[in-house]
Amino acid sequence: MSATSSQATAAGAPAAEPTAEQVTQTLRSRRFVVLLVIVAVVGVVVSLAAWCFLEAIHQIQQELFTHLPNALGYTNGPPLWWYLPVLAVGGLLCGLAIARLPGGGGHLPARGLAVGGGPPNPIDLPGVILAGLAAVSFGVVLGPEGPLIGLGSGVAVLSLRLARRPAPPQMLMVIAAAGSFAALSFLFLSPLIAAVILIEAAGIGGPRLPLILIPGLMAAGIGSLVSLGMGSFTGLSSAAYAIAPINLPHFGHPSFVQFLWTIALGILIGVGCRVIVLGGLGTYRVVARRLLLALPIVGLIVAGLAIAFHGATGKSVNEVLFSGQEALPGLVSSAGTWSVGALLAVIAFKGAAWSLSLGSFRGGPTFPAVFLGAAAGILASHLPGYALTPAVGVGIGASVAAVLRLPLSGVVLATLLTVNAGTGDEPLIIVGVVAAYLTTVWLSTRPAPEASPPA
Repeated sequence: MSATSSQATAAGAPAAEPTAEQVTQTLRSRRFVVLLVIVAVVGVVVSLAAWCFLEAIHQIQQELFTHLPNALGYTNGPPLWWYLPVLAVGGLLCGLAIARLPGGGGHLPARGLAVGGGPPNPIDLPGVILAGLAAVSFGVVLGPEGPLIGLGSGVAVLSLRLARRPAPPQMLMVIAAAGSFAALSFLFLSPLIAAVILIEAAGIGGPRLPLILIPGLMAAGIGSLVSLGMGSFTGLSSAAYAIAPINLPHFGHPSFVQFLWTIALGILIGVGCRVIVLGGLGTYRVVARRLLLALPIVGLIVAGLAIAFHGATGKSVNEVLFSGQEALPGLVSSAGTWSVGALLAVIAFKGAAWSLSLGSFRGGPTFPAVFLGAAAGILASHLPGYALTPAVGVGIGASVAAVLRLPLSGVVLATLLTVNAGTGDEPLIIVGVVAAYLTTVWLSTRPAPEASPPA
């Protein structure tokens, strides 16, 4: 944003970190005010694009799993075999988008969230959108946040280019980041969650933080505002794809025993999540060689795991399929009806399906982590002296932190999802997140092999 950094970038050298005085001058400048106006407009455009993407996912799922089976005479829902061809077709469509369109379908979810770096290329947007739709809409165990981040930054840059406004690379990066803020805020209905996740994932800090944070917060606030307004404007509910606080019993304050259980739960979740991620990376190394053949097979295996879970427990296949945000409130509210065996089964079957999805399809890893973390918390609540509310909060925070490698994001997300039960579980959430995160770091003795999407 400063003249010094612009000259360094133009010369091909890495831009120097701006001083606090340079940042203050930039924030007071007329150019920064103009940038905020552009960001506000981009925030609205990106939020509308995010709404279209999320609503498309919801409507496709309704057609595939409700309307079409009903039209064929299955009035009580699709038969178990239905999921096999649907997920196989989803795998084929996702494979075509990855292999045949620019951008490789976007970021591989087994590697966390893709943020930071240079401005995205708008030509990659069709591949990112189609791969995400084919994966998330057809029932694989991934959420929409990964494609949404790419969609937000890509639409932001595309909007600027369509307006034919010349912009230096640094301005493009700020506007692209603001687009990701708006898209993620639309999904979570919270600018705070979006800001924390993106700032922590990108490693933004130091004096330049306000230059990204201020435009990003404005775009995130607009994303949340548009998300709230679209429901009343269109009559369509965002509850089908947005995540909101869950209802849990009020919790007062933790005990020493609960701290001990929390440390143990955090360590176990850290180990489990590391195994799942490594399984995803191993899956990628296998499927990347023959995408058009391998992805339909993976889709069949994921559907088979869901059917096997139903046969073993009598629970719905939807507990294993999909990202989990729709099933999360029901899982928590009916925690007392889940036996220890059923909880172990859903963790095992959904964890395996999630691992396969992470290394093959395109989507986001966050929502399945939230669901499985909550399931692990419900399971841990059977331990003596461990209440349901802190166990679920710790499970969610530890799972998110272990998979995304973002401890602060895990704390914030778990705290906001359990806020209706009070703030007594916050110390336990923090301890559980730290235990899970450190476990994941200790298990990562060597860097995982690169897993760039094939051209």
